[in-house]
Amino acid sequence: MNDELGPAVPTPPIAVAGGAAAATSRLGGEIDGVPEELLDRLAGTGADVSLHPDERAEAGRDWWPLAMIWATEGKVPARPAAVVRPSDAGEVAAVMTLANANHIPVTVAGGRSGVCGASVPIRGGIVLDLTLMAGIVDVDDGSLLVRVLPGTFGDHFEADLRAGHGLTVGHWPQSMALSTVGGWVACRGAGQLSGRYGKIEDLVAGLEVVLADGRVVHTGGHPRAAVGPDLTQLFVGSEGTLGVVTDVLLKARPAPTYDARGAWGFDRFEAGLDACRRMLRRGASPAVLRLYDSIESKRNFDLDTNLLLVLDEGDQVLVDAVLAVVRDEAASAERLDDELVQQWLGHRNDVAALESLISGGLVVDTMEVAAPWSRLDTVFADTLDAIRRVEGTLQASCHQSHSYSDGACLYFTFAGRTEPDEREAYYRAAWDAGTRAVLAAGGALSHHHGVGLNRHRFVADALGAGVEVLAGIKDALDPHGICNPGKLGLSDPYGDPVWP
Repeated sequence: MNDELGPAVPTPPIAVAGGAAAATSRLGGEIDGVPEELLDRLAGTGADVSLHPDERAEAGRDWWPLAMIWATEGKVPARPAAVVRPSDAGEVAAVMTLANANHIPVTVAGGRSGVCGASVPIRGGIVLDLTLMAGIVDVDDGSLLVRVLPGTFGDHFEADLRAGHGLTVGHWPQSMALSTVGGWVACRGAGQLSGRYGKIEDLVAGLEVVLADGRVVHTGGHPRAAVGPDLTQLFVGSEGTLGVVTDVLLKARPAPTYDARGAWGFDRFEAGLDACRRMLRRGASPAVLRLYDSIESKRNFDLDTNLLLVLDEGDQVLVDAVLAVVRDEAASAERLDDELVQQWLGHRNDVAALESLISGGLVVDTMEVAAPWSRLDTVFADTLDAIRRVEGTLQASCHQSHSYSDGACLYFTFAGRTEPDEREAYYRAAWDAGTRAVLAAGGALSHHHGVGLNRHRFVADALGAGVEVLAGIKDALDPHGICNPGKLGLSDPYGDPVWP
């Protein structure tokens, strides 16, 4: 792993033109302020309360690429009335009790590394910043369980867990130094080694959650318990709309001491997908199984092929068996230099290019979806075609980033150039075209970036009648609708949708 750790505080994605304090709010964001008397009571909870213009502006945005475009225009998506930083679950409960009694909206935030606007406080109110609640609480080595606070940044968490206990959780998103454990849980995230370790929903063994009215609930904590529906999974992926996660129990494994890797080139992307499918069908699930289409293979590795990278780690007997299956199913492809895997490892967490491209006037974003193997080829072809047909598109490409026995994640990247005042319209059109194509071809709306604000408008189409079930749960747990309003396809008691 990388020895250089991040700052363990939220990292702004791009400078706001003219400075954050002077920025205007693109989406309003101050519809519901916080009365001065309530600010005093919030401070009385023990939590830190900030009204500083810079802090409020920075708390009004995340790494959503459209918000980065707005930043070049001197705008932030929204601005909370106050940024509140609790230091423990008791302070969270006290803040939520006050907010609920006064119908003040609360948007939970951690590293603010999300790319869909999930932590944007579109109704103002309070941003509940959990980054003071950080660190490993307890490690049960015998049971391979670790309790960690939600504001813990990913790279510091892994470094402490490995150095102090010889363990790993294995969750390694590209945003490792930018994101927090709570954020992983909130958006149902995936790490780059998910083939070996699983997505975050596979890793969460239990949660502590503060509900909208300040009640505290505990879920999970026992292996394969059968006490009704799994309440832990109710909150994993809920993006702060059902409550505030204040403690996370995660499954761990011994830190790996052995790895094996390989690289192959396929003449067609679809042929590479089928090889991956056959590997998983035989039970081989390496930590990394990434297939790049010809465009991304050329752009990232200067190769004229469809590049498959494979990496596994763990017990040598198991890893060697997995790689044997991989080599068998990739036998018809061209064997390439294993150093390509190391090349990928060297830049896998690099997010610097996004800022430079957007600052240069381009509109750039990624769209990760999932689909069964039987529909994956169609989702791949139809989605690329739909995005490329949007006027202004310069390039659209794809790679397969996470694989399972029943399907995989396709990760699309698109770039476009339009007149400056048409960038937002192009962005919306590209997302509309790509998403409609995905849903029509039988794909899932999201695989690991979540919904947030950007995908909010598609949830009803994606869930069908299931959206009514989700709404019923929301009404039961948060009857005033104070928890992250206007997100996840749920109704907003504070007014009409603000975007798009």
